[in-house]
Amino acid sequence: MFNIQYSTFLLLALVISTSAFSQKPELAKEKTRILFVMDASNSMNAFWGNEPRINAARRVLLESLPPLEDVPNVELALRIYGHQTRIEPGKQDCDDTKLEVPFGKHNGKAIRDKMNAVQCLGTTPIARSLEKAASDFPDNKSRNIIILITDGIEACDEDPCAVSRALQAKGIILKPFVIGIGIEEANKYSLKCVGNYYDAGTPEMFDRVLKVVIDQALNSTTTQLLLLTDDSKPTETDVPVTFYDQNTGEDRYDFVHTMNLRGEPDTLSIDPVFTYRIVAHTVPPSVKENVTIEVGQHNVVALVAGQGRLELKIEGAVTAEFPVACIVRKQGEPATLNAQPMNSSQLYRTGAYDLEVLTLPRLYIPGVVIKQSGVTPVSIPRSGVLNVVANVAGPGAIFQKEGNELKWVVDLDTRTARNQFKLLPGDYRVIYRPGGARETAFSIVKEVTVVSGRAVNIEL
Repeated sequence: MFNIQYSTFLLLALVISTSAFSQKPELAKEKTRILFVMDASNSMNAFWGNEPRINAARRVLLESLPPLEDVPNVELALRIYGHQTRIEPGKQDCDDTKLEVPFGKHNGKAIRDKMNAVQCLGTTPIARSLEKAASDFPDNKSRNIIILITDGIEACDEDPCAVSRALQAKGIILKPFVIGIGIEEANKYSLKCVGNYYDAGTPEMFDRVLKVVIDQALNSTTTQLLLLTDDSKPTETDVPVTFYDQNTGEDRYDFVHTMNLRGEPDTLSIDPVFTYRIVAHTVPPSVKENVTIEVGQHNVVALVAGQGRLELKIEGAVTAEFPVACIVRKQGEPATLNAQPMNSSQLYRTGAYDLEVLTLPRLYIPGVVIKQSGVTPVSIPRSGVLNVVANVAGPGAIFQKEGNELKWVVDLDTRTARNQFKLLPGDYRVIYRPGGARETAFSIVKEVTVVSGRAVNIEL
């Protein structure tokens, strides 16, 4: 797949990073809002290691606040659920969720005070908490991030996964981070669909996981996009590329794929919070879905985008002639990919294509194969000129002779007695009737042969 030299480069790329492209938005300038959604249900009183789960979660969360308060353009908030109404047999309060500390700057003390005072009493309304969290964010113009910390699954017969998907689709939040504290293996799946799930099996693991999640919520990391040929070489380049948010469809990054000064795909700085749909704008596009970027490491994303060149030519044509378009379609498909002018060259994805040249008559060339890094030449004969001169204007048409059949090519212009057409070389028949005539017997039929690059006149 990769040669030794390129493998060595991939290792070097872990520590060497250069980037020059248009990023939208600029992460350093964009406001980031992080909403901690904390589980304070009754089960958080259970021991985890040598202390109750709530104690371990409280300690680790509060230790993470001071560095966050020093980050520019970051605002924090705290929503807690399960802390207002004590759970009783056969009775639970599924509205027990509250935004305790709204978003604001330097509100770490308020979060500490609330967490230190919280009591774990009630049930686990995850879906209701996520739904209400939508109104916790002042707007959806910033990077709105939820970090859900829980030791249990949904307890109120609602669907937190559906709520999460709806909030992401509306652009209210990015994909949430979910940290599971001592979650049983059978229950982990029901949380993985809510967002990016991290399993903290021990208090020590929770400390590390929370640091990773916060780092991922705040920082970009390095990414390298390899545009692969059909034989898996990362040598395709000079292609415009777009990174879309997979969930909302928002255009996040636009750039032209570039080989750096070492002749290797350039290293990019990509926000790891999003899941991406990557489109390399080849013809037709090359697409890779559901691409995730891992924080704290160099990411290499490979996208197959093999191309070859279609070279169209009119034999003996001069550049001053009016350009003739060639419709290019994927073989067997009706959609138009491109209208490429004759006497031009264009890159396409490797594969088979059907061509329709808009000459008179139209010329169909099926099954043209574009090969990797190759040039596929297609040439057509130069048209000739047919001058049709009548005494008066009248209805009629020009037909191409195909054996005993006539194939319509073009109508005569009934507004003028003189018509001129550029026709491919071949045998044609002109059928005409003077405009004022009221009997079929006045119809005139003439045969004519058109030669490439020459003019021929017929009088009617």
